Amino acid sequence: MSKRIRIILIEDDDILRMGYESILNDEVDFDVINSYSSYDLAKKQLVEDNPDVILLDLQMPGTSGIEALPLIKKSLPKSNIIILTVFDSPEQVFEALTLGAGGYLTKNSSSSKIIDAIREVSTGGGAMSTNVARIVMHSFQKNLNSPLTKRETEILDRIANGQTKPQIAKELFIDQETVRSHVKNIYIKLDVNSKSEAIKAAKQKRFI
Repeated sequence: MSKRIRIILIEDDDILRMGYESILNDEVDFDVINSYSSYDLAKKQLVEDNPDVILLDLQMPGTSGIEALPLIKKSLPKSNIIILTVFDSPEQVFEALTLGAGGYLTKNSSSSKIIDAIREVSTGGGAMSTNVARIVMHSFQKNLNSPLTKRETEILDRIANGQTKPQIAKELFIDQETVRSHVKNIYIKLDVNSKSEAIKAAKQKRFI
């Protein structure tokens, strides 16, 4: 029998974590060797666990998944990390991939998608949810000469998708005044006076 894939779960939602554990342990080539509700609880044991694949949540008590990523890669350089989260903002996706994540899935992914992703990264591949892959592809199609910062681009992208300033502030963990300041800078840089003009100008020039 071929070598079983050793898996660690780091997820703060107890019900989700147990659900993932049950689903993954049903696979004959998977071995969930441990699961933790936070990186802070996992860190002392991770090297001894020596997993092939780690499923890592982003939003956790204590050290966040993004903060944990480089720490895990440093102590376990050969382990493959798949982000499994509800968050799929372009900024978080690119930050996670830049820090060494081998995959990025959202929690609405089917169990078969998660299972396939684990096998994929175990053989050196990458794995992404459809919506995350779309974000990555879209980024390559953007105009690299945009005057907008990464944050301004993300905010304008969200405005174009119908999000309000309070929603944007909440999802990006910033206050509404900061969002207003970014929007003001966007208007100045694009030489426009309204939301609709900003969206139109940015789309025409492929800034979003």
